[in-house]
Amino acid sequence: MKYRETVDGIGSVSEVGLGCWQIGGADWGEVSETDAIGIMHAAADSGVTFFDTADVYGLGRSEELVGKFLTETAANITVATKLGRFPTPGWPSNFEESSIRAHTEASLTRLGVDRLALTQLHCVPTEVLRRGDVFDYLRTLEHEGKIERFGASVESMEEALICLEQPGLASLQIIFNIFRQKPIETVFKLAKEKGVSLIVRLPLASGLLTGKFTANTTFPEQDHRNYNRDGAAFNVGETFAGLPFVTGLELVEKIRPHVPDGISMAEMALRWCIDYDAVTVVIPGAKSQQMAASNAAASDLPRLSEDLHTALAALYESQVKQHIRGPN
Repeated sequence: MKYRETVDGIGSVSEVGLGCWQIGGADWGEVSETDAIGIMHAAADSGVTFFDTADVYGLGRSEELVGKFLTETAANITVATKLGRFPTPGWPSNFEESSIRAHTEASLTRLGVDRLALTQLHCVPTEVLRRGDVFDYLRTLEHEGKIERFGASVESMEEALICLEQPGLASLQIIFNIFRQKPIETVFKLAKEKGVSLIVRLPLASGLLTGKFTANTTFPEQDHRNYNRDGAAFNVGETFAGLPFVTGLELVEKIRPHVPDGISMAEMALRWCIDYDAVTVVIPGAKSQQMAASNAAASDLPRLSEDLHTALAALYESQVKQHIRGPN
């Protein structure tokens, strides 16, 4: 595992982190507590030092399990969480100072820590980001020592650019993968200039870029890849990177011939993200210990060839981007 520097106050983190949405036990099908703890141990044993969770994942279950894991390990794990989407009190009250403070205190309790290393606004409305008072509330919590640093998880490059104008922003979490290449030209240079760490979610496009799905693949009823594939519950871009499932399968077959010998499509997809020096950490999820270890191993792979990067960029421009739905 290789490590990259972040902003002051957080230090270096592993290039490959662990996304903890799935261990909430909702939106990805069931994950038992035993399996969740095992996945975190496998990630840490593989050199992963960055976990990303949110208060809304399993309505607190993900944070509680991460907190339990922290009591069991000697590994130095940086935990980032998010707020803004918890159902109570809900929108727009979630963006009031009292709610942000209450949600922060609840996360501190569930994680069992005295201070949050990093808290992020969790895909809140564009107008809320543009108004900017939520950032002032986070700065107050930072000054009080409740949080070490703050950032934002966004759904579009418009939102990313709004956030990058905020003084003190430590991180920006974005959707970025072979199917979602817009950030390269839109935010990478500016994020580097401003010293903002980029956290990449959906590096495997909800599993599409593992190359393991077929037209016959089914998902549990409570899995967002079943109920949100057309955006019925939340932003369609959070499921299969905004691609219709069948279209995504067709595009995977166009990518398959480009996978270098000796590695899997998933490893190539993760390595592709890591190859960009503007990226600080990618946060694939995992529903098994083997998957967590395999994801982590992508950090040790050599950089992909420039010819491969050129081919995948051309594929995106000519055959992918016109099919993406939702804000991007």
